[in-house]
Amino acid sequence: MPTYLTLDEHLAGLARGGAALHRAAAAAGLAAPVPTCPSWDVTALVTHQGMVHRWAAANLRGDRKHDPAASLAEAARSGDLLGWYEAGLAALTDTIRSVPDNPGILVFLNDAPPPRRFWARRQAHETTIHGVDAVAAVLGRWPGVSDVDIEPALAADGVDELLTGFITRRRGELRAAEPYAVRVRAADTGHDWTVRVSDGPVVTTVGGTGDADATFTGTAAQLYLSLWNRADEISVTGRPDVLDRWRTEVRVRWG
Repeated sequence: MPTYLTLDEHLAGLARGGAALHRAAAAAGLAAPVPTCPSWDVTALVTHQGMVHRWAAANLRGDRKHDPAASLAEAARSGDLLGWYEAGLAALTDTIRSVPDNPGILVFLNDAPPPRRFWARRQAHETTIHGVDAVAAVLGRWPGVSDVDIEPALAADGVDELLTGFITRRRGELRAAEPYAVRVRAADTGHDWTVRVSDGPVVTTVGGTGDADATFTGTAAQLYLSLWNRADEISVTGRPDVLDRWRTEVRVRWG
């Protein structure tokens, strides 16, 4: 579904995720490795997120000449990387609040809400998940739900975005010669999805419909972190290989 949270709720999620990322990055130190993103250190994590915030704001403004590489270069020149990151987060928040909901603004996920709502939602989850990465850098390991502070409603919305928006795209890598179905159940919020995997694009239905070959169950936050491959707290019934396939075939990359 396009989203059941309000614009203000997504902006609140963006603010919380942004602050969590800043705190954890400062605590870990810019040279610390990021266990959940093995090719990155905290400098790369903060630089990436600051670049994405600027790219998102440019899309909202309709700035077709924006060059993300320029943001990366700006970050490299900055003598205060976390200050640079904070400036980009503040500018993005101001842009989301101020721009009209122009139907010509880019969106890139299936079943997306209107553009301004889309970008508020996408950046709330982008920033929250990368805030979890920063916590992983502090801990030196993958985190669990007890290590982070993520509201169930935001988590359920993030699971929905992943299952209905991301993995259903044609370029998704989740495929199977022999079709199978996965039911995803959030025990605390009551949300329920059925994901059907075949040799074509994934089809996700909101609600538990029909038989499933495997069922993923957890709290909304456990599902959120685990399905984004940031934690390992899902309970699986049915086919045990389905979660392993998810880990190897569901990858969301910048590009």
